[in-house]
Amino acid sequence: MLGMTMLMLAAAPGAIQNDEAGREAVANAVEAMSIEQKAAQLQSTAPADPKVGLPAYDWWNEGLHGLARDGYATVFPQAVGLAATWDTDLLHAVGEVVSTEARAKFNAKPVDADRRIYEGLTIWSPNINIFRDPRWGRGQETYGEDPTLSGRLGIAFIEGLQGPDPAHPRVIATPKHFAVHSGPEAGRDGFDVDVSPQDLESTYLPAFRMTVMEAKPESLMCAYNSIHGVPACASGNLMNDRLRKDWGFKGFTVSDCGAVGNIYLFHHYRLDAAGAAAAAIKGGTDLNCGTTYSALPEAVKRGLVSEAEVDTALTRALDARAKLGIAFGADNPWSKIGTDQVGTPAHRALALRAAREAIVLVKNEANRLPLAAKAGMKIAVIGSNADDLNVLEGNYHGTAIDPVTPLEGIRARFGADRVSYAPGSVLADGAPAVVPETALRADGKPGLRAEYFASPKVEGNPVAVRQDRRVDFNYTRVAPLPQLDAKGFAVRWTGEFVPPGAGKYALALDIPACWKDCSTHDAVRLWVDNKLVHDGPLGGPRVTIPYQSDGKPVPIRLELDHDSEDEGLRLMWLPPAQPLIDQAVRVANDADMIVAVAGLSPDLEGEALKVSVPGFVGGDRTDIALPAAQQHLLEALRATGKPVVLVLMSGSAVAVDPDLADAIMVAWYPGAAGGTAIADTLVGDNNPSGRLPVTFYKSVDDLPAFVDYGMKERTYRYFTGTPLWGFGHGLSYTSFGYSNLSVQAGAIGDPVKLSIHVANTGKRAGDEVVQTYILPPDTGKGSGITTPVLQRQLAAFRRVSLKPGKGSNISFTLDPRSISSVARDGTRTVLPGKYRVWVGGGQPGDGAGQWVEFNLDGQGMVLPK
Repeated sequence: MLGMTMLMLAAAPGAIQNDEAGREAVANAVEAMSIEQKAAQLQSTAPADPKVGLPAYDWWNEGLHGLARDGYATVFPQAVGLAATWDTDLLHAVGEVVSTEARAKFNAKPVDADRRIYEGLTIWSPNINIFRDPRWGRGQETYGEDPTLSGRLGIAFIEGLQGPDPAHPRVIATPKHFAVHSGPEAGRDGFDVDVSPQDLESTYLPAFRMTVMEAKPESLMCAYNSIHGVPACASGNLMNDRLRKDWGFKGFTVSDCGAVGNIYLFHHYRLDAAGAAAAAIKGGTDLNCGTTYSALPEAVKRGLVSEAEVDTALTRALDARAKLGIAFGADNPWSKIGTDQVGTPAHRALALRAAREAIVLVKNEANRLPLAAKAGMKIAVIGSNADDLNVLEGNYHGTAIDPVTPLEGIRARFGADRVSYAPGSVLADGAPAVVPETALRADGKPGLRAEYFASPKVEGNPVAVRQDRRVDFNYTRVAPLPQLDAKGFAVRWTGEFVPPGAGKYALALDIPACWKDCSTHDAVRLWVDNKLVHDGPLGGPRVTIPYQSDGKPVPIRLELDHDSEDEGLRLMWLPPAQPLIDQAVRVANDADMIVAVAGLSPDLEGEALKVSVPGFVGGDRTDIALPAAQQHLLEALRATGKPVVLVLMSGSAVAVDPDLADAIMVAWYPGAAGGTAIADTLVGDNNPSGRLPVTFYKSVDDLPAFVDYGMKERTYRYFTGTPLWGFGHGLSYTSFGYSNLSVQAGAIGDPVKLSIHVANTGKRAGDEVVQTYILPPDTGKGSGITTPVLQRQLAAFRRVSLKPGKGSNISFTLDPRSISSVARDGTRTVLPGKYRVWVGGGQPGDGAGQWVEFNLDGQGMVLPK
């Protein structure tokens, strides 16, 4: 990557004149446009305006953990998994890959070509909201619950995305959602957050301040919610005063999608679209994801906003297109990046590294892991999540290249003849799971015979025939085989449906449907036991077909006509519970070791989902416990007496009974290489080094009400109870020791310097995440009746790799802000008095580490907002 960066930058000096010409072109374009044309350009789907040098451009693109929704791309672990690496260098490298692949796809067309949604260079990532409550379905998109961790990882990712030349960004990053946004998903369009000045300053704004002031993102997205009665996208206090005046933001801002319309539709802050559009422009929102800015001409006519204010917003937006070199004939140094840079071996190796670093070992009783190499050892892999594409990819993802599920990774590592499989249960009662290979058979093998046709109809001769173990495919702007065209092909799957026992079943057909600018949807036909049970397009909710089984195999046939923008097909089921558990127990009894893969899924937790089953509503969780269906399965597996290793795959903390497994690792939604990373960790080829970026609470009873944004008893910083596993926790296959902690502290306002020696005292090479926690002089003071009482706060961290017997001296320099305290009125101050500092492999009391104290004398120092 470095070589490519230097090569591309070689052209930058020659582009200076073009930068000046670009600014002049922007000014001329703004002057030449009518108010109607200006309004059109300030909507996310901007039309072409050839007279001023603007091709059509859709501003919306995504890249949380890989370039999203535009075909094949390198799929990294979901953002919360990336946060579990605590590795800023890795996040920077991931950002470079995302932006390189975005440029590669962009460059596949002429620079003046029209761009539809997800084809642009304005990436609406990262999500740096604080994951304050594990019930929030979109928390998986964040970097966890701590402002310092979120901010530092956000800085690294943004700098990786935008590249080394601020005048010519590789892409434009867009930290989101500003501000105070973390659920519930239901009602998010009109939710008003009542947040205290202290919580606003100490928890919800710091990551945004850090990223804006240090990483210099060229864009920022405002949130759906209101704060103290003012919609975020109309909040001049946030978008103008805090963002631009206090923090010096120079880029353009964009609303979350539909948020400007919500100003009048849900917040009732204005009476109509014109009033909402004017409020957003005056409040500091330059670009509208949506269409409400089509009312700007009316707003100007009514005197609600001036055309000069519209011009300011448009100038900022068009300046960004000029910087990117995608309008007005502007030059850019990234035009030579070709499509051969998508999914390269180096990129996929980085995805594997990220998946390995993200794994957090939270329990390892009697050193059950790594698995000892025993000749002929048989492993039972149990769980629906063991073989599901969706739990690899997470949400906001691209189409994974050669994805490896946990089952596939374990089979590849141990040999298919030594690995047996059973799904054991669905993830949650009432939530369909992908029909597993164990319930499908063709030609005596697991799965179905798949015939692929070059036309979008099942007719004529297939161009390819293969065995598909399950029907679980992401076809977003891709074809499943090289001989097919992504815009039109057909598939016929045939074989037998092999239920695990008699009972009431339901089969479900699920297509992740195209939802924007779609005129048609894919047609699907399903026959069960030679009866046609579905025939028609799938563009809405899942189609569910009841089926009463006597437990005997029956013929099954499934056909797909793909000629739309729909994004794949999944054959799912809701089986009776007991036959699945009985099957899993039989498989487990025939094995020496059980690897149970449990957890959640993006079908259950995510953005504004249409789901309502026990424990889950609308994308959020109502309970944080492992769903009952999986709890019962684990209890049955434990009763076999066989050793159990539990792999949790989720985007949030799951409260699980630790006594149900000998060893537990958290793998998150690990990306395309997730199965390989899990297998590597089981055998010790990867020494786990991830650390939890969120608190794992024991029960939902430990949490305040979800709608309460007060930080009292939330996150490790204010929680006074005992968690299941704390923020920063993570075990290793080796051990580490700390010694010689020293501190240098001068006057208030001067940096505080720390130094410590960290040594690998075990027998394996491993990575340690060195964590520094501050307890300021006022820690633990105050009644805490309504005010959160700070327990400790992360001030700095660093990942270090050490070979056995080797050590390293680690130094930290803490600036005044990292040791400061926030009063109830929101004032941030460096206080005089005694500070306590813990440096170790986790929070105080979790792993090795040392304490040190220092004093600051004199008057307190108030810091700027």
